[in-house]
Amino acid sequence: MKIINPEDIPLAFQAAWNHHDMTAFADLFCEDATFVNRFGHYVQGVQEIVALHVPIHETIYSDSTLVNELINLAYITDDVVISHFWSRLTAGVAHPVGPHQIDTLILVVLTRQNHLWRIRALESVTLTNPHTGQTILRDT
Repeated sequence: MKIINPEDIPLAFQAAWNHHDMTAFADLFCEDATFVNRFGHYVQGVQEIVALHVPIHETIYSDSTLVNELINLAYITDDVVISHFWSRLTAGVAHPVGPHQIDTLILVVLTRQNHLWRIRALESVTLTNPHTGQTILRDT
């Protein structure tokens, strides 16, 4: 998928996830991108990012879906943008705890190379109650 506009990233990420298409997922990232998942696991490089996701898409998230919603875009330069978007994961029966939902706030740094936007860095934070640690869903 060729991302022409930074605002397309959340929906492209959602589509790749929902189709469990790791080729489309990989195409969202720069070769040397970094990724921090909601558990604080850090990886660098598109191959490592895909390697982190393949096993979960084959098992616990094989029937999961995402719904992403763009919050904002902040242009640093014409070729660098910071974006935030909400992501609601709906896990299905394949997950060990069964069907449930989780909201995360995703921050991405996007860069444009050869007229195409790619994710250079992504970090995801799960919404939790700071007093109990329990996950919470945002008001939509």
